[in-house]
Amino acid sequence: MKLDDAFKEVDRCFLDTAPVVYYVEPNFAYFAIVRSLFQRLRAGDFTAITSPITLAECLVVPHRQGLTKLKQDFFNVITGGENTIFVPITAEVSQQAAELRVKYNLKLPDALQIAVAIVAGCEAFLTNDTGLKRVGELQILVLGELEI
Repeated sequence: MKLDDAFKEVDRCFLDTAPVVYYVEPNFAYFAIVRSLFQRLRAGDFTAITSPITLAECLVVPHRQGLTKLKQDFFNVITGGENTIFVPITAEVSQQAAELRVKYNLKLPDALQIAVAIVAGCEAFLTNDTGLKRVGELQILVLGELEI
């Protein structure tokens, strides 16, 4: 699916961990698509939603390897990126996550991520996990299926 088509009706898109990692630590298999996506984000074409789960997952390797600059790069993109809103995990998000876990048999981190997206009013959820496509409450966009 073309990126333009995927984002045609999207005002708010949740960024799962993979798109952020592929952008901050350029993964050449996906970098062209995530670079285009982040250019659109900076231009104000849509608002990105992120969560504490995305932040925690992105910080594991930099913490493990003592990469202070990389930790700061992730922190800046996830919590203070242009047109990006960092949404906390609240009681409402937790309730939604529990319902999603039951309905789709999701792992807790995935259920929390999708719950944040739903509560924040996202139309789309950008990931590279094809297993999440079974979720029907919002459009699941898989990086590996997108093209410029």
